[in-house]
Amino acid sequence: MDDGSNDRTCPLVASLETSNPPITLIQTPHMGKGHAIKTGMLAARGQYRLMCDADLSVPIEEVAHFLPPNLSDYDVAIGSREMTGARRFDEPFYRHLMGRVFNWLVRLVTVRGFKDTQCGFKVFSQETAKSIFAKTRMAGWAFDVEVLFLAQKRGLHILEIPVPWYHGKKSKVSPFRDTFLMFGEILLIRLNHWLGRYPKD
Repeated sequence: MDDGSNDRTCPLVASLETSNPPITLIQTPHMGKGHAIKTGMLAARGQYRLMCDADLSVPIEEVAHFLPPNLSDYDVAIGSREMTGARRFDEPFYRHLMGRVFNWLVRLVTVRGFKDTQCGFKVFSQETAKSIFAKTRMAGWAFDVEVLFLAQKRGLHILEIPVPWYHGKKSKVSPFRDTFLMFGEILLIRLNHWLGRYPKD
């Protein structure tokens, strides 16, 4: 999935497509992380569909813990940096505090029962990805809160799995600006629900 990169990502992936059929280059205009993830999830073909951060802050090897035979019979499995067994590496205090404040706001306004909704490592069953992402509206930072909100509203089986997480020194997250923006977005999720903007099953 490429949403307007200006490096050599597209030519490189395109060169791999012919010799590696499972690899598919999908291009979409840059409209935010939520839009890019939605496009990729709806285009994917696998029985399970993984989203993860580009810097692999959760090592890709962790996906084995989210797939059969290690894990099955779920609709959504989300990585957690807060559960017992999770580990954080090189995380600044302000970043951890930002995450805890945002999680408290999420539990207050939209999604309850999870210690960490913002870890970028999440796996969806095929049916869940197709049904939930077809209904999402958020293109910005809070898109995964919206996904969990819709999944919880439908009564889907959501698991929270502890993962190791490595803070990326090149992270573009701004502790004050982005917390404020994300809070506005989670309020919009609740407003969308009240206004009936999410299609019913």
